[in-house]
Amino acid sequence: MYVTCAVLLGFLLDWIFGDPQKLPHPICAVGKLVSLSEKLLRRIFPKTPRGLTAAGVFLWVIVCGVSFAVPFFLLRWLRGVHFWLGFGVEALLCWTLFARKSLADAGVHVYSALDESLDAGRKAVAMYVGRDTGALDKEGVIKAAVETVAENTTDGVVSPMIFMLIGGAPLGFLYKAVNTLDSMVGYHNDKYEYLGKFSARMDDVFNFIPARLTAACMIAGAGMLHLDNRNALRIYRRDRNGHKSPNAGQTESVCAGALHVQLGGDASYFGKTVKKAAFGDPDREINRGDILRSIDLMTAASVLALVLCAVIRLTVDWPPFG
Repeated sequence: MYVTCAVLLGFLLDWIFGDPQKLPHPICAVGKLVSLSEKLLRRIFPKTPRGLTAAGVFLWVIVCGVSFAVPFFLLRWLRGVHFWLGFGVEALLCWTLFARKSLADAGVHVYSALDESLDAGRKAVAMYVGRDTGALDKEGVIKAAVETVAENTTDGVVSPMIFMLIGGAPLGFLYKAVNTLDSMVGYHNDKYEYLGKFSARMDDVFNFIPARLTAACMIAGAGMLHLDNRNALRIYRRDRNGHKSPNAGQTESVCAGALHVQLGGDASYFGKTVKKAAFGDPDREINRGDILRSIDLMTAASVLALVLCAVIRLTVDWPPFG
């Protein structure tokens, strides 16, 4: 009950306030730890494929170990001082791990910017995606925004939720460390091909079950929102494994099917065109309102996942770490 209540309160705080803008965000500290550890390990290990791969394993162990240990021992000490002090801090930490409102705000930002001009829309979406946005047409900007909302429903909301409900804020921070490592070093380029390989693989492992749960909740949510949940299920079955990532295609395919649009396809990164699979059928032209519909779908899936996972947690009622 303790962990479930802390996670529910954290979800509610995120729903109302989003990321606490005036407070230092713990994930920024995780990012700094990644950067410092990377610099140190590059000096220690030889710059060979085997050496960099080993360095990548040590990088993952250090960052994830520290990210788990710090909140674990902090909360253990605070609960020893006073139960409600520990509970309050745990709820606040859970709050910082959710990104539902931030994700919704990002979509609304692009939606509003497109109402101003195409150039404003390109600049807005560039804040949230890694692809080149300077040459995107209006359809490309909308697709990028919808894909971002759909894909990040897993790692921004449902995955941290699941890990927090299993092991409280400490396990939630371990998950966010895994996700941060992937976003910082999990690239297929000359710099990170070997150093980031282990981090990228572990991100796939940690998100494997949450991505599929998110997709299932999205399909159910589509029906609640009077979108086409049958087509969402059909496209999910057909296209979910088309993405290079074993997880990203799960939610993108559902979103494409529910909206009757086509997502994905080739995209430009750092001036190079990258071949990517398409999800869904071009039954109609995508429009600006689809950004808001994708946000609604993300929110519905998040709430359904929270209810489902909280019920399971309360039924099993295993103790939190610490």
